[in-house]
Amino acid sequence: MPYRPLRARIHLAAIRHNYRLAKQAASTAKALAVIKANAYGHGAVAVARALAPEADGFAVSCLEEALELRDSGIEAPILLLEGVFAPDELPLTARLDLTVVIHNRLQLAWVLGARPDRPLGCWIKLDTGMHRLGFAPEELPEVMASLEDCPHVRLQAAMTHFARADEPEHPYTAKQIAAFERALAGKRIASSLANSAALLSEPRAHGDWTRPGIMLYGASPFADPTRPLLGDLRLRPAMTLESALIAIKELAPGEPVGYGGRFVCTRPTRLGIAALGYADGYPRHAPDGTPIAVAGQLTRLIGRVSMDLLTLDLTDIAAQPGDRVELWGEQVSVGAVAAASGTIAYELLTGIGRRVPLIHE
Repeated sequence: MPYRPLRARIHLAAIRHNYRLAKQAASTAKALAVIKANAYGHGAVAVARALAPEADGFAVSCLEEALELRDSGIEAPILLLEGVFAPDELPLTARLDLTVVIHNRLQLAWVLGARPDRPLGCWIKLDTGMHRLGFAPEELPEVMASLEDCPHVRLQAAMTHFARADEPEHPYTAKQIAAFERALAGKRIASSLANSAALLSEPRAHGDWTRPGIMLYGASPFADPTRPLLGDLRLRPAMTLESALIAIKELAPGEPVGYGGRFVCTRPTRLGIAALGYADGYPRHAPDGTPIAVAGQLTRLIGRVSMDLLTLDLTDIAAQPGDRVELWGEQVSVGAVAAASGTIAYELLTGIGRRVPLIHE
């Protein structure tokens, strides 16, 4: 049992709700729930089990993540977003009935030269402007032909990934969509373009398969986390990161708080100390004023976050040792904490430390 009052409560019903919103927003497409990086810090096995009765499939980064799901009894389709990293992964990939993304010629050669016990499901990744992984669009006919001619390959889809879908007004996404559409014109192959941001802002990108990720966990996928989502869709936060007050101090004006004395009291200040720090995943660089809730009341971080503790302003609110502190969740959005800290919700959620218990409910 955890003795420290710190925990991340994972709301599985919220994740199911958010997956249904993804299906509703792109009603003609199937949706692969992206649960890489331990389901963005939420616990991949628990999330997969919660979604298994209704998810069209799952997407993970690598074979290790897929193995964890198969070992836990998940039988749904699983896509390896980065493909395999060596040819000796392919027999196990086929045996586990995983679908592999092929994004370069070395991987293509490995797949064509494999001798798996069962057919390999394959997707082709095209680089339409992200310039990270993927074949050039003009290579698609040759790559498709080689895979279609291979007796142990089941070619299933072509995919791409957007560089600026989190900026819905930026024209670069439309440019990428057009490049993808030109590449697939006249070809009989399923398509997959949309991550969470494109799913919620660009109907042309819905294709045959969407890949909702961050939206499953209740965080906005947009660069501006206050931007409204599509229509009346309302995501539910899937993680509540919470701790408790363990001490309270009364400080006089002029007294500094914490390492480096970054915050200096300008008035008589009631200081709260909570059991949580950067070793638990809270950003060390969070500035004074970052929102925090204590006993249901909004307040602010003051002073530099340390490894195990942080300090907050209780001057204008009623609170006492033992009261609950919400770092993010229903009352304080993870997007607001990320924006204040100059980062993104993805980093905060995936950065939860190993000593933070995940409580699935």
